[in-house]
Amino acid sequence: METKSYTDWSLGIHNLSVKKRVPLTGTIEVTRRCNNSCVHCYNNLPLHDPFARQNEMSAAEHCRILDEIAAAGCLWILFTGGEILARKDFLDIYTYAKQQGFLITLFTNGTLITPDIADYLVELPPFYIEITLYGHSRQTYEKVTGIPGSYDRCMRGIRLLVERHLPLKLKSMALTVNQDEIWQMKHFAEEDLGLEFRFDALINPRYDCSQSPLKVRLSPLDVVKMDLLDPQRVAEWKKFSTQFGGPPKSVEETRRLWRCGGGLNYFAIDPYGMLRICSMSQDDAFDLRQGNFQEGWEQAILELRQKSISRQTKCVTCGIRSMCGMCPANAQLECMDAEIPVDYLCQVAHLRAYAFDIPVSEHG
Repeated sequence: METKSYTDWSLGIHNLSVKKRVPLTGTIEVTRRCNNSCVHCYNNLPLHDPFARQNEMSAAEHCRILDEIAAAGCLWILFTGGEILARKDFLDIYTYAKQQGFLITLFTNGTLITPDIADYLVELPPFYIEITLYGHSRQTYEKVTGIPGSYDRCMRGIRLLVERHLPLKLKSMALTVNQDEIWQMKHFAEEDLGLEFRFDALINPRYDCSQSPLKVRLSPLDVVKMDLLDPQRVAEWKKFSTQFGGPPKSVEETRRLWRCGGGLNYFAIDPYGMLRICSMSQDDAFDLRQGNFQEGWEQAILELRQKSISRQTKCVTCGIRSMCGMCPANAQLECMDAEIPVDYLCQVAHLRAYAFDIPVSEHG
């Protein structure tokens, strides 16, 4: 599993009203299998998991769905996992998507990149490739991944892409086990390699609702301390809060369960052909093996998008909601209920507001 900021521009949309919903951007999980076993991951399965291997969509099914989402107006695709290169036919799926004209971002851990794969991507370059670093040192990196040798394979993958001048970004998940190396990773990416780097500290429970990843999640105080160590990060948070913060603009908005871009201009498809409002949502999904994308988008996903809240919580009128990342999907995973506020996220938001001198109005 990789950090999810590819869709920030879509999922970060608040207070948006449009006459027509257009699925401009989508995330496609081609597999949940991975050759790493990261302690924080919310959706990885063993590389040879029999259920996954038997039930993942075929390359032909992916190509059919890519035709359908292109016809629906989609422009941007993120291919993610698990590890995308765990599928031996991934480049076939990717090539078909390129031929359809999509702008494509690839999330990978980098460990399965070979010279042949790197050369192939030179011929058909994606819009961006994003690789996650789990530590600056071999010891820390492999403490996160749980796989001996994974650090060297990741460094080799990065080197192969850099040598070919492919569009590469590096990122990390800030965890209790690697937080002391985040700034070393940032220096390595930006100064040594000349690449963009970012990190995220908000960890979710596993997709099966196991809380095990939370064992390595930073405390709310440590999350904000890391923000404060980077003036540019503070400036971006303030800018984001100004643009997307403040109380709801209308009564109608307060009644909406989903306030992000999910189901509005964004969708997600899991490895088994289920169309969802976002990649973390536990809500009902539409089976693309039994129907087509347009049907699922116009009916099932629209119905989810139009869901209203069933009760008042402190999140409903919160003016700093943009500072925490709270959404129904997070609540489903952590609280087993899409409307229960995630206390951890609430603490992070209020600490950020205090630290960045952002006013907070009363909201319950």
